[in-house]
Amino acid sequence: MLNKYARAFFTRVLTPFAALLLRIGVSPDMVTLVGTAGVVAGALVFFPQGSFFWGTIVITAFVFSDLVDGNMARQAGTSSVWGAFLDSTLDRVADSAIFGGIALWYAGRGDNLLLCAVALFCLASGQVVSYTKARAESLGLKCDVSGLVERAERLTVTLVAAGLAGLHGFGVPGIEWLLPIALWLIAAGSLVTLMQRILTVRREAAEAAALDQGGGRV
Repeated sequence: MLNKYARAFFTRVLTPFAALLLRIGVSPDMVTLVGTAGVVAGALVFFPQGSFFWGTIVITAFVFSDLVDGNMARQAGTSSVWGAFLDSTLDRVADSAIFGGIALWYAGRGDNLLLCAVALFCLASGQVVSYTKARAESLGLKCDVSGLVERAERLTVTLVAAGLAGLHGFGVPGIEWLLPIALWLIAAGSLVTLMQRILTVRREAAEAAALDQGGGRV
């Protein structure tokens, strides 16, 4: 749902900014690279120190590059396989930095190895959820299911919770527990999504095999 509606809304909002960048000679690939660098820096500089509020502000400022670069490519008529590959690959890098930064906090000054493990599970499961669809499509299958928790949901829930949890440093009591709750929800949702995709691909593979066998008999 977030992918469908939020992306459409922000695409409309960011279209004039994308057009401005094109006019001054900025390329979509440059926006992709700078946006990813900003997210990685925000996550790995601020989060391991427990500065979740400011880290989230920095990450959010750069995460919109994921919408701007595609918008620029469409306006310029330069959408390409290379651009899609670069964008998708660097999305995985950014996601890993976000959950990796949280894991570093809990492994260090946050002093909670269980939550460190949950953050690492969120990191790994997010990568595998994306891989299942990509691998299925490479085999000629559709993996025709969105699943409970996709990238947009993972990022939105995690960043909102991290930003609000960071308000604990400004004297807001009890709010630091929002991040652990969000991590558990993302971990559970990612596991459900992974199973949804695996079962969907299993069904699609069985249907494709049955069609091949039927064609062979004819």
